This record gives sequence, structure tokens and C-alpha cells, in this order.
Amino acid sequence: MKVLVTGATGFVGQALVPFLAQQPDVELAVLVREVYGHVDLRPFPPPLQAIREKLHVVYADLRNFQLTSRAIAEAEPSHVIHLAAAGVTDPFLGLDTALRHNLNGTLNLIRACFERRQGVQQLIVARTPGERSSMNVYAASKAAAWNFCEMYGRTQNWPIHGAMIFQAYGPGQTPRNLIPAAIAAALAGQDFPMTSGSQQRDWLFIDDLVAGMWAMLQANLAPAETVELGSGVGHSVAQVVQQVYEIVGGVGRPLIGTLPNRPGEETVQLANAAQTKQQINWQATTSLATGLTQTSQTHLAN
Repeated sequence: MKVLVTGATGFVGQALVPFLAQQPDVELAVLVREVYGHVDLRPFPPPLQAIREKLHVVYADLRNFQLTSRAIAEAEPSHVIHLAAAGVTDPFLGLDTALRHNLNGTLNLIRACFERRQGVQQLIVARTPGERSSMNVYAASKAAAWNFCEMYGRTQNWPIHGAMIFQAYGPGQTPRNLIPAAIAAALAGQDFPMTSGSQQRDWLFIDDLVAGMWAMLQANLAPAETVELGSGVGHSVAQVVQQVYEIVGGVGRPLIGTLPNRPGEETVQLANAAQTKQQINWQATTSLATGLTQTSQTHLAN
């Protein structure tokens, strides 16, 4: 199995790529951004730097079809996992940016893989549950991209699969995300201003997510089929922040309701865990309490 991962330096990629590197009979390639002929020479994050010798690095700007096609030809993957996206932590990003990266970038990758469809046996595209309502620019651009994935998958009987990732969290996530921001404030003994936090979310620990992606690589899925990677259990945003403060302790506290709710947020997002179990014989095993404790301890150690 020759696996190419886009977005390998992101939160999910930094956990997924080292996991794949440990699997027997897996060759790994990562696609690093090349912007208008200038390669991104920033050092790899530590999880990837530690396995650098195991990685075949190819360069492309996904917004450019020729560069993308060249990278796919060089990597010669049998499986491609497309994690790269703009707006994961900024869902109200500019429309042009979202379309160029999330729609055009995905289309270019699909076309480049389709050119080599005899070799590319599977293309897994990361999705967001926000696509169901498309209430912000990020979600709408991802939904538009998936429409094209469905077209290629169903009309060409080609194995494009969606990995709908619910509320992933864990060590290594950037402070722009809710849980690491709450942990940092709690560790500093600070109060944490927040919205009402009434939204119910399906919180998925990063180790479970990685195991789910691995299961997708080995499953027999129909063209254009989507797998919902989540626990199937909901906890409100307010409950999660309160639990973080209980785990960390200290003098700070969540200030629930002091900030207005963001527009375009769904009330409930839950994965269909029973369906996922049938599709890929996988289910999340890490409880929210265990995952939050492990994440908090990692922050404390750092």
C-alpha cells in the first residue's frame, strides 16, 4: 500500500502519518505546498520530522492542476488521503480563498488521481458534518467539493470515499481550537469567556480518528460512500469546557454566555455510530473524560 497524504502537517495529519509509518507494508508520501514555484521550506513539525526518512515528499500547490498532476505522478500512490483544507479553524474565511483551496484544490486532486485511476485504488476526502446545512463559507465550499466527488465516484464507478470527521480533539491541536484554548486558560488560572455553549457536538479523540481512517483504508466501500467518524455520543460545548476546568483545577472558571453565539452553527452534530460500525467495523473507544485528561496532561507536560 502506497499512501499519499495531503495536509500532513495539520492536526490530523501529524497523528495519522506517524501511525501509518508504523504499519507493515505501507509506503508513505506527503504532499507539501509549493506556491508559484517556491517550495515551502519550513521545517516539518516534530511528529513528522521524527520519521522524515520514511517519507517520500512531493511538492505541489493544489490550486494548480499541472503541479498537482506532477506530484501524483511522482508519488505513484495506491491510496490518497486528502486532509488539506482552508478554514478548518476559520469557517467564515473569504469566499475566494475557500473556493480556490477547498473546491478547486480538491477538483485538481481528483482529476490528477483520475488520470492515474489504474494505479490509484482509493481516494479518501475529509469532510465536515457542517456540510449538511452549509451555514458558513468553509462548510459550503467543502459541500461543493463533495458534490464533484460524488459525480466522479458514481458516474465513473471510482472509489472516492468521504471521511466525515466530527469534533476531533487531542494533543497537538492548535490554540485556535476550543479545547486547547480552554486548557491553556485553565492552566493559567484565567477565566474563559465563551458563548452559551449549548451546541451538542460529537467529540472524537485523535487516536480514535486515526484508527477510523486506517479502517477506511482497508474497508470495501461503495463509490462515493461516506463514513461518519464520530462516537455517536453528544456533549455540549459548555459541558466540555466545564469538564476541562474540573480536570485542570485552579482558580479560573468558564464564563458561560458572556459571548454571543456564532451565526451559522448547527444545534446538534452527531455521527451515526451504528452505521459506521457496519461499514468499516470500527467504533470510538476513548471516553470524553479520558481524552480530555490525556490532552490536558500533554499541555501540562509542555
